[in-house]
Amino acid sequence: MESSIAKAMALKYEPVAIILTDEKPKQARQFKEGSFSCVMFMLAAAVRGQTAVFDRKTFGCPGGGTGLGFGNQYKNMPGGEEGFSYFLSVGNEKWEAGMKLIEQIKPFVSEQIYDDIVHGERYLKTPELVMKFIECLPIIDVPFEYVVFKPLREVDPEQERPEVIVFLADMDQLSALVALANYGRDDNENVIIPQAAGCQSIGIYPFREAQSERPRAMVGLVDISARVAIKRQLKDDVMSFAVPFAMFQEMEADVPGSFLERNTWRELTKLKT
Repeated sequence: MESSIAKAMALKYEPVAIILTDEKPKQARQFKEGSFSCVMFMLAAAVRGQTAVFDRKTFGCPGGGTGLGFGNQYKNMPGGEEGFSYFLSVGNEKWEAGMKLIEQIKPFVSEQIYDDIVHGERYLKTPELVMKFIECLPIIDVPFEYVVFKPLREVDPEQERPEVIVFLADMDQLSALVALANYGRDDNENVIIPQAAGCQSIGIYPFREAQSERPRAMVGLVDISARVAIKRQLKDDVMSFAVPFAMFQEMEADVPGSFLERNTWRELTKLKT
C-alpha cells in the first residue's frame, strides 16, 4: 500500500501500519520473553522497513504492554500500580515499601533504571496524580493475540486492514499533517495531544479513536523517555502522528487539490535545503 501523504510531504521515514491479528508474521522482530525494552525501538525498526510483533509475553515493559492494548500491565510491575506511581513521580525512596522493593530488583536492572526507580522520573508531581493518570488512560485488552508494526508499503489491503497508521514527521511535516487532518472536516479540533507514553500515543489512544464515528489523529512522542529511545535509533528530531485507518483513508483522498499542491507548501519544503 502506497501513501499519497508520504509522497506529497516527502517523508523521510516509511509510514507504519499497526495491525491487530491472531496470525504471527514470519521473520518479524520480537522482544525476548521477559526482556525489558522500549516499544520505540521497534517503531524505529519499522519505519526503516522491518516488521515487528508483540504479544502478551513480549511487549518490552509494563508501560509498553499497556500502551499496545494488552490490558493494565502496571498491575504486574514490582509494587503494582502503587510502585509505578512512585516511579513516575517522586521515586521509591519516598515509599517505605518501595525501598525494600528496590533492593530486590537492583541486580536485574541497569544503573539508569535503578536511579529512576529510586529517585523517580518526575513526570508527574505526586504519586496520587500518577494514579489519576492511569485512571484516565483508555486501557483495553485487545481481542487478538498479536500487535504488529508493519511498513505500510508491505500491507496488502485485500488481505489485512490496519487499525492505525503512524507517521514520523519533522515540524514542517507535522504542521501539514495537522492541517490535512482538518482539511475536509467541518470543525477544527481533529487532532489531540494528551500526555501519554510514546507507546500509548500510537496504541491505545488511537485504538480508542478508531472506534469513534468521527476519529481524531494523535500527536505523540511528547514522552521524553520515548524521545531518547527514538533519537538513539534515528538521530532525528521527529514527532509521531497516529491516524486511525478510516481517517487515514479520508486524509489520503484529500491530498489532491489541497495545500500540498500549492506554492506555500513548496516554498516551505525548499527552505529546508
